[in-house]
Amino acid sequence: MLVWDNARTHLVPPLKTFFEANSHWLIVFQLPTYAPDLNPQEGVWSLVKRDLGNLAAADLGQLTRAAKLKLKQIQYRPHLVDGCLTGTGQIMDG
Repeated sequence: MLVWDNARTHLVPPLKTFFEANSHWLIVFQLPTYAPDLNPQEGVWSLVKRDLGNLAAADLGQLTRAAKLKLKQIQYRPHLVDGCLTGTGQIMDG
């Protein structure tokens, strides 16, 4: 099973062909392009993009390091991740 949003890059003809050719074992659920109410990772990326939005990165490496740093900071603040999950109405057991 593959759950994917409808981002333009996910809808290119080669992927559609692959999905059709493998439909006997692959089930694809396509979400809307932006679905924070269905997908908790949208909330996480929203937190990351807040910091990256004003970053004037000199190169891709600097941008990558900044994104990894923000993800690591979020990792050590579980209440932020829990908030993203709660925003979807989903619950996590355990």
